[in-house]
Amino acid sequence: RRYLTREIDPVPLPRDMAVDVELGCADARFLFDLAPQFPDRFHIGLEIREPLVDFVNEQAIALQLSNLVAVFAHINLDLDELFADATLSRVYINFPDPWFKTRHHKRRLVTDELVEILHRKLRPDGELLFQSDIFELALDAMTTFEIAPYFDNVDGPWSFRRANPYP
Repeated sequence: RRYLTREIDPVPLPRDMAVDVELGCADARFLFDLAPQFPDRFHIGLEIREPLVDFVNEQAIALQLSNLVAVFAHINLDLDELFADATLSRVYINFPDPWFKTRHHKRRLVTDELVEILHRKLRPDGELLFQSDIFELALDAMTTFEIAPYFDNVDGPWSFRRANPYP
């Protein structure tokens, strides 16, 4: 109920930097690795657990990473309102919860609705990286992305990337 009754404000974005977003950043280790290597990009982690958001923001300040911020958000409910259309350069989905039981598949992050929203939020030259260590989940996500008319798989249709392009 708390997520359904709160006001959602758009995330303020810098005008002079590319904006990268990780959906479900947890403690943002991925972003903490990227931010110093790509200081010309603004890195945003979306996370549903407020204590982790606070932790990430405190760590970013302590490490003087002004290009990294975490935002408290419920991705399935808030993503469309957090960012204007065509403003994101990259979106990362790293190892989302697999929700193994069939009756829980409806809770999986990658849905037709998410794919459509990501298409609108990404710039025309934007990139999306999905990675999972669960083959069934990776295949399920690939299917959702492949059947949507919005994205081109850089490795060819129905292909997995052989190596991670990011550290």
